[in-house]
Amino acid sequence: MNLRDLRYLVAVADHRHFGRAAEACFVSQPTLSTQLKKLERELGVELVERNPGHILLTAAGEQVVARARVVLHEADDIVDIARRAQDPESGSLRVGLFPTLAPYLLPHVVPHLHARFPKLELLLVEEKTEVVHQRLREGELDVGVLALPIHDEQLHTEVLFDEDFVLAVPRDHPLAATAGPVDTSVLDGEHVLLLEEGHCLREQALAVCQLAGADERSGFRATSLETLRQMVAAGVGITLLPELAVRPPVPPSPDVVLLRFREPVPRRRIAMLWRRTSVYADLLPAVAGVVRDAALPLVGGAPAA
Repeated sequence: MNLRDLRYLVAVADHRHFGRAAEACFVSQPTLSTQLKKLERELGVELVERNPGHILLTAAGEQVVARARVVLHEADDIVDIARRAQDPESGSLRVGLFPTLAPYLLPHVVPHLHARFPKLELLLVEEKTEVVHQRLREGELDVGVLALPIHDEQLHTEVLFDEDFVLAVPRDHPLAATAGPVDTSVLDGEHVLLLEEGHCLREQALAVCQLAGADERSGFRATSLETLRQMVAAGVGITLLPELAVRPPVPPSPDVVLLRFREPVPRRRIAMLWRRTSVYADLLPAVAGVVRDAALPLVGGAPAA
């Protein structure tokens, strides 16, 4: 048994297709199939159930794949340790962010990261919070940039910044004529447009609405912030948007009026998280510092202690 054959097996588990698994491993399909059969003979058990049109793992195969993922992650860590021993600021850093933050934060911070760490390759993954958290725990990601709270003793948490929410209303809405910051009490009785289940912003916005006496607009749940923005512009309703989502390079909409809140301003706290055992543990505080320094001027200052 060798690492190469385990990678082939994991690729088959991920793709459920020999051809696509072979492409992902940069080998021919016959080569991959031959090596998997060799692995099965060596272990004395069938790992893959080969059916016309689809591939399944056997019960033993599922267990072997689970262990193989751990072995491969550990092997990758060994390579990273050796690489970082030669150059502490080199390597590939796999960073996960959630969809209501990634497209709005990354344009501001990635150039600064490239300038500060020119040899560090950033592999950016956008997934919902639950998926980023799980992949971080399992070693498939090195870093997660998430909204707190995240309760996980295995992870180190480095607070980056607090991001205010702003109220987005249609241009013809009564609130659009309001001068200056508004109190959250203006939401009382309103029906607010929200994201679909699974987005952490949905839960954060719901919490604000419940405290202010608002509720969710029934019959509609958006899949993205851009959908929410378009629905507000179309006059369908009002919503809460995070600060970075209304900052350049995001273009303003002439049909959407943005209102800021008075203190206490509803906001979310953004942090960088990584495994306490990460091979990048010595480097990541400096990475977090670059992200923090790039973001703070956009969101108004450092978070309260």
